Amino acid sequence: GPEIMSKFYGDSERNLKNIFNEAEKHAPTIIFIDELDSIAPKRSEVTGEVERHVVSQLLTLLDGMRGREGVIVIGATNRVDAIDQALRRPGRFDTEIRFSVPNKSARNEIFKIHTRGMPMEADVDIDYYSEVTHGFVGADIMAFVREAAMDAIRDILPEINIDETIPIEIIQKLFVKDKNFLKINN
Repeated sequence: GPEIMSKFYGDSERNLKNIFNEAEKHAPTIIFIDELDSIAPKRSEVTGEVERHVVSQLLTLLDGMRGREGVIVIGATNRVDAIDQALRRPGRFDTEIRFSVPNKSARNEIFKIHTRGMPMEADVDIDYYSEVTHGFVGADIMAFVREAAMDAIRDILPEINIDETIPIEIIQKLFVKDKNFLKINN
């Protein structure tokens, strides 16, 4: 979504139109607009003309979808209350699918995905972290795991000379430990 916006007059609308035209040329295609609320906020609540013009352009393009065979438009937002209501009318974004915050079991699966292939000590209890991360979504869990891995790397930094090739013995010592996860959790 935000990538469409430009500070130059008319560029944002042109960017949006170009995306739809390219999608039509290369059909079948899917146009995925992440953070839809950033390009299509409620027109009654925006202060700038650019946002109003972009919302109007998007509505026009969506209204013209009937003639665009093989192009599907999907919008995603975590602020559905912030998008212009006109987008939610039939013929535009017809179907809404709500994704709730993952439960413990789903978080456990997400942890497994993000730690797959990661060298970890046996003391890392993924079930525990699935429990204590209530309210986390996939991106939060990915960041959590990444931070624990970075902390494990910081543990071996004193043994590394940046100007030299890292000895295999040091790389083989690199394991993410429970203490790395605990540090991030606190």
